[in-house]
Amino acid sequence: MFRYLNTINMKKLSRAVIIIAAIMGAAVPAMAQGPKPESSLNNPLALTLVVIIAALALIIGLLAVVVYGAAEIELKKQKTSKPSATALTILALLIATAAGAQDAAPAATAAASDNVGGLSGSTYYILMAVLLVEVAAIFFLLFQLRFLLGAAKPKITEASTSTEGAVEYKPAAPQLSWWDKFNKFRPVEKEADIDLGHEYDGIRELDNRLPPWWLYGFYITIIFAVVYFYRAEVSHAAPSSAEEYQAAVAKANAQQEERLKDQKNRVDENTVVLITDKAELEKGKTVFMSTCTPCHGQQAQGIVGPNLTDDYWIHGGKINDIFKTIKYGYPEKSMQSWKDQLSPVQIAEVASYIKSLRGTNPPGAKEKQGELYTEDGSSAPAADSTGTAKADSTKPAVK
Repeated sequence: MFRYLNTINMKKLSRAVIIIAAIMGAAVPAMAQGPKPESSLNNPLALTLVVIIAALALIIGLLAVVVYGAAEIELKKQKTSKPSATALTILALLIATAAGAQDAAPAATAAASDNVGGLSGSTYYILMAVLLVEVAAIFFLLFQLRFLLGAAKPKITEASTSTEGAVEYKPAAPQLSWWDKFNKFRPVEKEADIDLGHEYDGIRELDNRLPPWWLYGFYITIIFAVVYFYRAEVSHAAPSSAEEYQAAVAKANAQQEERLKDQKNRVDENTVVLITDKAELEKGKTVFMSTCTPCHGQQAQGIVGPNLTDDYWIHGGKINDIFKTIKYGYPEKSMQSWKDQLSPVQIAEVASYIKSLRGTNPPGAKEKQGELYTEDGSSAPAADSTGTAKADSTKPAVK
């Protein structure tokens, strides 16, 4: 390669300088996104990576010159296009590849914050990304160089002796690509060997073998089926389909319960619904007995607070109204807020328990207060309403 470089003219050297400048110009802005230069350049790891990046950039430039020269020679032979177009294509590819490092690397490492070898995470990963892009560019150029050199090789011929004794030359067998070898493809010249003699409308039937990867995949599925049948049906080491289904259903039910529990904790005066489950009503009764009886009595007959068993309500008798009254309270009427002491679920349980006491008519019930409430939403003022009594502000009153 160096002997070739000694023979190129100044024009090609100038192209190499332009290519190297393009690569470094595209990579430097990416590195500039890291920490301040004075802190990074004092780090041995940063210096090492920068030196490696610069060396790889030089290698890329030299390889680009070699590829350009090989492409120029090949194009002169074929006389199909101008060599300058290939050079511009290679230069544009290198610039785009190097420039991609400064776009992809920050996006992939924006969240990195840990130090690596004394460097910030973003600086380290940006440098490594530029390094990897340069390595990829080198492999790409080597592949292109190998392709161009292979195209420039003269076709090898094989000698054979005819029946008259004269030496005849025939082209060598075509080289199959790795994909053709991988699939066991036959060259066109050998199709006559696998022709089955069946032809219709110009279409010939060939005795092609299945690709090896397909056959091996088929064999693997057979082995998998045997192992699966033994584990599932013979040794019962693996769960059956029914057992897997039951496990999946149990898992889904558990997840559903968690979601419902979370939804219950989000209940408010707008989404609350009347609870009829006896177990939950018992929970509401327990809370009522411990917090509401001082003002409303053991049977909700009303003491300082109003009677909760009749159809007359001061602040509304819907489940939403009762929930709101317990949650926010009415301090001006001696009803405190319970949102800090009770959870939304507990408030819903207490409100539903209070609704379940309608019509129980406990002894010593307090006089009607508020407006008549019916389930259809109609209301009328109580005939004997005397207003609310003054109560202790520390005791809860629901109505």
